[in-house]
Amino acid sequence: MSFTTLRLVSGAAVLVVLLTLLNNRETVGCFEIQEFRTEWFTPLSLLVYAAGFSYAYVSLPAGMGALLLFGAVQFSMICYGLYSGERLNTIQWIGLLVAVVGVLVLFLPGATAPSLWGSVLMVTAGIGWAFYTVRGKGASKPVRATGSHFVKASVISLLISIVLSSEIRWDGAGALYAVLAGGVTSGLGYALWYFVLPSIKVATAATLQLSVPVIAIIMGLLFLEEQATLHLFLSCITILGGIFLYIFSGMRTR
Repeated sequence: MSFTTLRLVSGAAVLVVLLTLLNNRETVGCFEIQEFRTEWFTPLSLLVYAAGFSYAYVSLPAGMGALLLFGAVQFSMICYGLYSGERLNTIQWIGLLVAVVGVLVLFLPGATAPSLWGSVLMVTAGIGWAFYTVRGKGASKPVRATGSHFVKASVISLLISIVLSSEIRWDGAGALYAVLAGGVTSGLGYALWYFVLPSIKVATAATLQLSVPVIAIIMGLLFLEEQATLHLFLSCITILGGIFLYIFSGMRTR
């Protein structure tokens, strides 16, 4: 839990600094009492994603974990989009199905079966991220919204860390990675994600995020010495093909 807490606190700190540079009133708004009386489901979903992600990767390789994560994200977001009335054309449906098949290819006979507990945690993290993303479509002030969510999620995570303090083991390198992940890739990255979300469909956001597993697999092969298999290759090609079909079809219908 220490990695998750450091990641969230670092993200909150960077966002508070960013808000201070942009607008002091927005920064104060993140810490007003009434701000903490508003909904907590979105910050909680952020915490579910961050904690599930961290614990799942203890037992999952990078590529496998990313495929499970964003497979769950896609399924959850598309279900919500359809429930909300979004409509896809035939080619977009085909693209989505092809991308999903790409995720499933990894589990064909002969593939290395992932850890069950790690898989459950990663799927839960994916559902949490999907909820966080869907809620972001209604954010009129994305940087403030992200800052508020990080502050609230940090409070919850800190309380949990205090309860589990006897089990926490600190590592210098791990702490540094957590701070960098929280401050740069999470805080600033999520603020940017909330900024672009209102202008795109839920299904579009879900499909584009499927490119992340491909990037994770490539990074795992290059830097973590993970094994390259036919299943990984076929999965990458199929996912990219599905994304291309979806985006190409969407551009033609505009």
